[in-house]
Amino acid sequence: MKVALGFKSHSGWAAMIAIGEDGHGFQVIDRGRIELIEEGETWAKQPYHAAEEHEATDAEILVEKGIDSARRTALSQMRESIRRLRKSGHDAVICGVIVPTPMPNWSTAEILAVHFRMHKAEGVLFPDALCRAADACKLPLARVPEKQLDGLAEKVLMMPTEKSKEMLVALGKSIGPPWGRDQKVASLAAMIAFKES
Repeated sequence: MKVALGFKSHSGWAAMIAIGEDGHGFQVIDRGRIELIEEGETWAKQPYHAAEEHEATDAEILVEKGIDSARRTALSQMRESIRRLRKSGHDAVICGVIVPTPMPNWSTAEILAVHFRMHKAEGVLFPDALCRAADACKLPLARVPEKQLDGLAEKVLMMPTEKSKEMLVALGKSIGPPWGRDQKVASLAAMIAFKES
């Protein structure tokens, strides 16, 4: 079956959903939590915060190391998800990633100068790593703005928000827990990607 991958990231990890569609509607093919930092590098969950007390050059190096770690790990995890799906007879054909509002093109120094910018930069880092991983895996990508998710889902899926919420609840009941907000949002990203392809 052809499936769409959907991701909702947090600091250092993401919820992953693989959604397929048959004649009866959408179904969850796979789900899980993927790590977006390398083992033992807990500081990389918040690389800007980790760099805050360092001198400018060292801070820049530490941030770059954290960004590289996220990108490498996201690519490795994306490839593993695709491989696992293929092994079970499914083909990942598209990817949807929930993305935040874009960030201005601040330098590392500008980010470290204002605390809320560090949170913003870290909030952009992990979805961006997933988007880059999808590109590297040659998966067509739908960047799904989190703040526009309900309206976009209504438009693309052609169903009222209440109906899509009922569908997500039914999907969750069909596979059991865990089925929280992250899984639902990642599912919508995958569905939107599917329908837009």
